[in-house]
Amino acid sequence: MSETAVQEKPAKKAVERTEVKMEDGRTVSFPGARQVDKTSLIDIEASTAAVRFDFRNGKTITISAGDLSLETQLTALAHGLAQKVGDEWSGTKEIEDIVLTAEDIVTRLRTVGWSAPREAGDSLSGASIVIRAIVEVTGKTVEAVKTFLDGKLAAAKARGEKLSRQELYSSFRNPTSKTGVVIKRLEDEKAAKGSKINSDELLGEMA
Repeated sequence: MSETAVQEKPAKKAVERTEVKMEDGRTVSFPGARQVDKTSLIDIEASTAAVRFDFRNGKTITISAGDLSLETQLTALAHGLAQKVGDEWSGTKEIEDIVLTAEDIVTRLRTVGWSAPREAGDSLSGASIVIRAIVEVTGKTVEAVKTFLDGKLAAAKARGEKLSRQELYSSFRNPTSKTGVVIKRLEDEKAAKGSKINSDELLGEMA
C-alpha cells in the first residue's frame, strides 16, 4: 500500500508593521514597506472634505476642499469620478462590456453612493453577448432585458439568496437553451471575422 505525503501549505507570513509617531501626536501603523498612508476626511454636516497624507518619517500634510478655488475643487471632483468609473472596467476587453460596466457603476454612484462595493461575481465581462442573445430570442429591447435581469438580482437579494450577476448571466449560456444556441452562433461569427487567414484557401493550396 503506497503512501502519499501531504504537504501542508506554509502559513502566510504576518505583515510586519511599523508604528510611527506623527508630528501632531498621532501614531500611525505602516504595513510592510509602505511609505505613505492616505486618509479621506469627510464631514457631511460641515459640507467639507480633506485628504491627509501621513509619511513614514512622521511628517503629515493635509489638504482640504476649502484650501482650493472652486475651479480646482470641480477639477478634483471630475478627476475622482473619471478614476472611479474607469477602474471598474479594468481588464475588460469588449467595448460593449465596458459600456455596460460604466453604466452600472454610474447607476450605483447615483443611487447607492461612492462606497457601494462590487460584490464577487458581479463582473459584466461577457454580459453584452448574453444580452444580445436574449434580445434576439425574446424580441425585447436592450433596456427591457437589462431591467428584467436587474430585477431578478434584486429579488434574489431581497429573499436573502446569493445570486451573482455572473451566475445569472451564465445560466443563459446553457448550450441546450435557446439563448445558448444564439450565443454560440454569435461567438462563432465573431471568431470568423477576427481570423486574418482563410483556412479553406490554405487547404485548397494543399490539395
